[in-house]
Amino acid sequence: MATGMPNWLKQRAFLTPERTALIFENRTWTFAKVYEEAAKRTAALYKRGFSKGDRIGLLIRNTPEAVVLIHAMQQLGASAILLNSRLTAGELVWQLKDAEAAAMIYDPAHEGIAKDIQAELPCIESVQLSGEEMPVIREEFSLEDTCSIMYTSGTTGKPKGVRQTYGNHWWSAAGSAFNLGVSERDCWICSVPLFHISGYSILMRSVIYGVPIRLHERFNEDEINAVLKQGEGTIMSVVAATLSRLLRSSEGSYHENFRGMLLGGGPAPKPILEECAERGIPVFQTYGMTETSSQIATLSPEYSLTKLGSAGKPLFPCQLRIAAEGGEAPYKEGEILVKGPNVTVGYLNREEANKEAFVGGWFHTGDIGYVDEEGFLFVLDRRSDLIISGGENIYPAEVESVLLDHPAVIEAGVTGVTNEKWGQVPAAFIVEKEPVEEEELRRFCQSRLAKYKCPAYFIKVEGLPRNASNKLLRRELRNQFERDTF
Repeated sequence: MATGMPNWLKQRAFLTPERTALIFENRTWTFAKVYEEAAKRTAALYKRGFSKGDRIGLLIRNTPEAVVLIHAMQQLGASAILLNSRLTAGELVWQLKDAEAAAMIYDPAHEGIAKDIQAELPCIESVQLSGEEMPVIREEFSLEDTCSIMYTSGTTGKPKGVRQTYGNHWWSAAGSAFNLGVSERDCWICSVPLFHISGYSILMRSVIYGVPIRLHERFNEDEINAVLKQGEGTIMSVVAATLSRLLRSSEGSYHENFRGMLLGGGPAPKPILEECAERGIPVFQTYGMTETSSQIATLSPEYSLTKLGSAGKPLFPCQLRIAAEGGEAPYKEGEILVKGPNVTVGYLNREEANKEAFVGGWFHTGDIGYVDEEGFLFVLDRRSDLIISGGENIYPAEVESVLLDHPAVIEAGVTGVTNEKWGQVPAAFIVEKEPVEEEELRRFCQSRLAKYKCPAYFIKVEGLPRNASNKLLRRELRNQFERDTF
């Protein structure tokens, strides 16, 4: 029997209609107003012939209209396919076909690529919404229904559509609240894309908790630092690259209202964590992915300094273990396996991938890590990014952390490149803060790392390849090295 609960936005608008839901630039919306606007959008969708169960692609920016549209999809009962606007038309066509989308909705900024998509896929209806009609608003959500579909970045083979249910998003929000708490003063800063789980989950927490989000169309460190200094935001989701930019463009700590940075997107360089500790900026390192509907492990506030570098313990409804050779034991490295009600029900139309990913009820993440004697998780790297040199494992994140400790290095990315003698050796891509000689970097690494971990190559670049969430794309570094395009 399906588990139902009241329609989130409708219930929130009923319970706290005048509470602020959304802040964008100099405008604010209450939950009642967001619900009113979402009802109009739902009516427009209904008028176009869309109904519960349809899969609809969304090609959107971080705007109030996008927030309303996402909520409207839920009112109707359609599944939102969140499309990454950085992809090419061909890549988006592939995802829309794979998901068997009924239509694609886009905002004016994406009109050009939308036309390219429709030229390749004329059976897909491209829609810019307008008009009103009596909406059909759902009274309840079934926690088993698919709420959203997000495609993975496709590090191996074609991207896979991750199905996220209402239950997944509900338990993700609940697990986060059990750990970090919810304050009536909370305001979550959202400068990450709404089409990524990092941004989408903030929107879901907002309506479930009844707290506002301060939406930014894009990340701008000066704007966000000003907001944090003025006490207008309490929590913010970041990755190491964006946190580093915030630190570089500001001094000291933030307003006392600020509760902390939720730091995800892979292992965090220790120099960044140490600088935050020195400046009194709380950082809660977290571990999660599209398949876990955001966080699945997060460091609790009381351990933010004593367990520096750890992603914490599993959230209350979740479980985690390490698949290590010879069995699990403290500090033994292996693949991270997770289980919980926020874990995806599976990949869309990927029977074989689901069999490989889910074994005995546990989801295989493909990430490498270990737990200490107290059960705190330490994430080492993606298994696909692991460098094996002469039989020794080298974790790029460890080498990057050392390089970032050098005062002349502002960004660092490390990847494995082919070597006849050792199989692979590390190559380091460096963005300089000030000029530095390769030999100086080599000596610096040799003083802190085992010889086999030290980069064989140092390549100076203007910037590092990152995705829309600012995660480092190490496979692109490897491709650049092989093509010699740096």
